Amino acid sequence: MKITAARVIVCSPGRNFVTLKIETDEGLSGIGDATLNGRELAVASYLEDHVAPCLIGRDPHQVEDIWQYLYRGAYWRRGPVTMSAIAAVDTALWDIKAKAAGMPLYQLLGGKSRTGVMVYGHANGSDIEATVDEVLRYKELGYRAVRAQSGVPGLNKVYGVSSDRLFYEPADASLPSEHDWSTERYLDHTPRLFEKVRDAAGWDLHLLHDVHHRLTPIEAARLGKSLEPFRLFWMEDATPAEHQESFRLIRQHTTTPLAVGEVFNTIWDCKTLIQEQLIDYIRATVVHAGGITHLRRIADFAAMHQVRTGSHGATDLSPVCMGAALHFDLWVPNFGIQEYMRHSEQTDAVFPHAYTFANGMLYPGDAPGHGVDIDETLAARYPYQRAYLPVNRLAHDGTLWHW
Repeated sequence: MKITAARVIVCSPGRNFVTLKIETDEGLSGIGDATLNGRELAVASYLEDHVAPCLIGRDPHQVEDIWQYLYRGAYWRRGPVTMSAIAAVDTALWDIKAKAAGMPLYQLLGGKSRTGVMVYGHANGSDIEATVDEVLRYKELGYRAVRAQSGVPGLNKVYGVSSDRLFYEPADASLPSEHDWSTERYLDHTPRLFEKVRDAAGWDLHLLHDVHHRLTPIEAARLGKSLEPFRLFWMEDATPAEHQESFRLIRQHTTTPLAVGEVFNTIWDCKTLIQEQLIDYIRATVVHAGGITHLRRIADFAAMHQVRTGSHGATDLSPVCMGAALHFDLWVPNFGIQEYMRHSEQTDAVFPHAYTFANGMLYPGDAPGHGVDIDETLAARYPYQRAYLPVNRLAHDGTLWHW
């Protein structure tokens, strides 16, 4: 079997997605997600201009060798654009390999380690009362785990709070919009939120919270300590993790479980965090961490240090990534949880998929491959529309802050 074509499909059914389709001389094809929120065309160009020509004529079964060829063979390694492009190739090749074997991808990876994949939903509201109502609604929908985010008094826009409760899209403008931030207000407000949520939802529901990299290590330590009475499943992205050693300080002061890694690209971004057991969950994704091939290495390294997986699953990761992630989740022995933000009806129509939701769990299905396809005719009706993530500024003086 030989690769005959590698085509990049950019579409925007409610938001932008970049999809790579690899075709072979035996009629089998596979697709991979290459979406990088706010930088989609950079990855599309990387694939079209620099990667696709190198794939023609290669054996698609040589998944490992092609991964090494694209990673080791390039002088300029790592980074979100490169690793998202490699991930798209890798995911598409695994899709082809599983289809050729006539198996769902999880079987090719080693079979099921569990019956289904526990997921968490996103409850948010303009204030504490609205967020509590949303948490209870998610509980009624069958979720066993819910992330709770609330508006903060005195701030115009706060990360994670949306007018649409099921479909949150942060890339909201053709040029970056500006949000405001106050650490002091947030630190005072968040423990009150979780006190009210626990009172209303009880203790049989996992609760999660995303700080979104906005605190210093000592501020994150204070928040983690103040949230200990409410037994969070995790506190996510407590501080920017480029300096991995920052998490040592947080770990010294709180037993609230820590999760990080949705912006990580390789195992080197989380080596110290995992090796020193500074986190409890690694959130690296199929699409941004080099595909299934590299995510397996991260997960195996994490398992050695009792760190579990908790892959990112926001709406800027296409159903192709979600499908691949669910097969990975079903197999990986040190699974923790999977983020699940529902895609819009438009997106689901463009990307028909085999995975299903029931009773707080996602199931990848048993279709050969990763079980997700793309309707190219429908995708063509939704051309690319430039969209950026916001920037964040401190409310009191306008200093640019972490998004």
